[in-house]
Amino acid sequence: MTKNSSSRRRPAAQKLPQKPPYDLDGQVGFVLRQVSQRHAAIFFNQIGASLTPTQWAALSKLAETGPCSQNHLGRLTAMDVATIKGVIDRLTARGLTETGRDPRDGRRLLVKLTRSGQALVEKLAPNALAISEATLAPLTARERDVFLGLLGKLR
Repeated sequence: MTKNSSSRRRPAAQKLPQKPPYDLDGQVGFVLRQVSQRHAAIFFNQIGASLTPTQWAALSKLAETGPCSQNHLGRLTAMDVATIKGVIDRLTARGLTETGRDPRDGRRLLVKLTRSGQALVEKLAPNALAISEATLAPLTARERDVFLGLLGKLR
Protein backbone atom coordinates (compact mmCIF):
# COMPACT_ATOMS: atom_id res chain seq x y z
CA MET A 1 0.00 0.00 0.00
CA THR A 2 1.44 3.36 -0.96
CA LYS A 3 1.39 6.47 1.10
CA ASN A 4 -1.14 8.04 -1.24
CA SER A 5 -3.66 5.25 -0.96
CA SER A 6 -3.75 5.37 2.83
CA SER A 7 -4.51 9.07 2.82
CA ARG A 8 -7.52 8.43 0.59
CA ARG A 9 -9.39 6.34 3.11
CA ARG A 10 -12.95 7.33 3.69
CA PRO A 11 -13.82 8.73 7.09
CA ALA A 12 -15.73 6.33 9.30
CA ALA A 13 -19.47 6.69 8.81
CA GLN A 14 -21.07 8.54 11.68
CA LYS A 15 -24.08 6.86 13.19
CA LEU A 16 -27.17 8.99 13.17
CA PRO A 17 -29.24 8.89 16.33
CA GLN A 18 -32.00 6.37 15.88
CA LYS A 19 -35.52 6.78 17.10
CA PRO A 20 -35.97 4.47 20.07
CA PRO A 21 -38.29 1.52 19.44
CA TYR A 22 -40.53 2.72 22.27
CA ASP A 23 -41.00 6.38 23.15
CA LEU A 24 -42.50 6.46 26.65
CA ASP A 25 -43.40 10.15 26.48
CA GLY A 26 -45.70 9.49 23.52
CA GLN A 27 -47.62 6.59 25.07
CA VAL A 28 -51.23 7.10 26.09
CA GLY A 29 -50.88 5.24 29.39
CA PHE A 30 -47.91 7.34 30.44
CA VAL A 31 -49.61 10.62 29.53
CA LEU A 32 -52.85 9.58 31.26
CA ARG A 33 -50.90 8.66 34.40
CA GLN A 34 -49.21 12.08 34.43
CA VAL A 35 -52.56 13.83 34.00
CA SER A 36 -54.05 11.62 36.73
CA GLN A 37 -51.18 12.51 39.08
CA ARG A 38 -51.74 16.21 38.41
CA HIS A 39 -55.47 15.78 39.03
CA ALA A 40 -54.79 13.89 42.29
CA ALA A 41 -52.54 16.70 43.51
CA ILE A 42 -55.28 19.23 42.76
CA PHE A 43 -57.82 16.97 44.54
CA PHE A 44 -55.73 16.76 47.69
CA ASN A 45 -55.13 20.52 47.60
CA GLN A 46 -58.89 21.20 47.46
CA ILE A 47 -60.26 18.35 49.61
CA GLY A 48 -57.33 17.52 51.85
CA ALA A 49 -56.19 14.16 53.09
CA SER A 50 -59.46 13.45 54.91
CA LEU A 51 -61.05 11.82 51.84
CA THR A 52 -59.62 9.83 48.98
CA PRO A 53 -60.91 10.27 45.42
CA THR A 54 -62.63 6.86 45.65
CA GLN A 55 -64.31 7.84 48.92
CA TRP A 56 -65.48 11.10 47.38
CA ALA A 57 -66.80 9.20 44.35
CA ALA A 58 -68.86 6.92 46.60
CA LEU A 59 -70.22 9.80 48.69
CA SER A 60 -71.10 11.97 45.71
CA LYS A 61 -72.73 9.07 43.84
CA LEU A 62 -74.83 8.17 46.90
CA ALA A 63 -75.92 11.81 47.14
CA GLU A 64 -76.93 11.62 43.48
CA THR A 65 -78.71 8.24 43.48
CA GLY A 66 -79.86 7.72 47.04
CA PRO A 67 -79.52 4.38 48.82
CA CYS A 68 -78.31 1.48 46.70
CA SER A 69 -76.59 -1.85 47.09
CA GLN A 70 -72.86 -1.83 47.63
CA ASN A 71 -72.43 -3.90 44.48
CA HIS A 72 -74.43 -1.42 42.40
CA LEU A 73 -72.53 1.51 43.92
CA GLY A 74 -69.29 -0.20 42.92
CA ARG A 75 -70.48 -0.45 39.33
CA LEU A 76 -71.64 3.18 39.31
CA THR A 77 -68.24 4.36 40.58
CA ALA A 78 -66.10 1.93 38.53
CA MET A 79 -64.76 0.10 41.59
CA ASP A 80 -64.34 -3.63 41.95
CA VAL A 81 -66.07 -5.54 44.76
CA ALA A 82 -63.10 -5.48 47.14
CA THR A 83 -62.40 -1.78 46.61
CA ILE A 84 -65.98 -0.60 47.13
CA LYS A 85 -66.28 -2.78 50.25
CA GLY A 86 -63.15 -1.18 51.73
CA VAL A 87 -64.35 2.30 50.81
CA ILE A 88 -67.77 1.77 52.40
CA ASP A 89 -66.25 0.14 55.49
CA ARG A 90 -64.03 3.20 56.02
CA LEU A 91 -66.84 5.69 55.34
CA THR A 92 -69.16 3.80 57.69
CA ALA A 93 -66.49 3.76 60.42
CA ARG A 94 -66.32 7.56 60.09
CA GLY A 95 -70.11 7.89 60.35
CA LEU A 96 -70.54 9.15 56.78
CA THR A 97 -72.45 6.13 55.44
CA GLU A 98 -74.53 3.41 56.98
CA THR A 99 -75.76 0.06 55.78
CA GLY A 100 -79.04 -1.68 56.36
CA ARG A 101 -81.21 -4.38 54.91
CA ASP A 102 -83.31 -3.56 51.87
CA PRO A 103 -86.94 -3.56 53.05
CA ARG A 104 -88.00 -5.08 49.71
CA ASP A 105 -85.31 -7.78 49.72
CA GLY A 106 -83.91 -8.74 53.11
CA ARG A 107 -80.97 -10.52 51.49
CA ARG A 108 -79.66 -7.30 50.00
CA LEU A 109 -77.69 -4.70 51.94
CA LEU A 110 -78.24 -1.05 51.09
CA VAL A 111 -75.72 1.73 51.59
CA LYS A 112 -76.87 5.27 52.27
CA LEU A 113 -75.46 8.56 53.42
CA THR A 114 -75.85 9.57 57.02
CA ARG A 115 -76.77 13.16 57.85
CA SER A 116 -73.06 13.82 58.39
CA GLY A 117 -72.27 12.27 55.02
CA GLN A 118 -74.90 14.37 53.27
CA ALA A 119 -73.63 17.51 54.99
CA LEU A 120 -70.06 16.73 53.96
CA VAL A 121 -71.09 16.22 50.32
CA GLU A 122 -72.92 19.54 50.32
CA LYS A 123 -69.94 21.28 51.92
CA LEU A 124 -67.36 19.79 49.53
CA ALA A 125 -69.34 19.94 46.26
CA PRO A 126 -67.98 23.43 45.41
CA ASN A 127 -64.43 22.16 46.04
CA ALA A 128 -65.08 19.16 43.79
CA LEU A 129 -66.25 21.45 41.01
CA ALA A 130 -63.12 23.57 41.51
CA ILE A 131 -61.00 20.42 41.14
CA SER A 132 -62.44 19.73 37.71
CA GLU A 133 -62.07 23.37 36.76
CA ALA A 134 -58.41 23.44 37.82
CA THR A 135 -57.65 20.16 36.08
CA LEU A 136 -59.11 21.41 32.81
CA ALA A 137 -57.86 25.01 33.17
CA PRO A 138 -55.22 24.74 30.41
CA LEU A 139 -57.97 23.94 27.86
CA THR A 140 -60.45 26.21 26.15
CA ALA A 141 -64.17 25.48 26.57
CA ARG A 142 -64.24 23.80 23.16
CA GLU A 143 -61.14 21.74 23.93
CA ARG A 144 -62.71 20.63 27.21
CA ASP A 145 -65.80 19.36 25.41
CA VAL A 146 -63.71 17.52 22.83
CA PHE A 147 -61.33 16.12 25.47
CA LEU A 148 -64.11 14.82 27.71
CA GLY A 149 -65.94 13.41 24.70
CA LEU A 150 -62.84 11.56 23.54
CA LEU A 151 -62.11 10.22 27.02
CA GLY A 152 -65.69 8.99 27.18
CA LYS A 153 -65.07 6.95 24.03
CA LEU A 154 -62.12 5.24 25.71
CA ARG A 155 -64.09 4.01 28.74
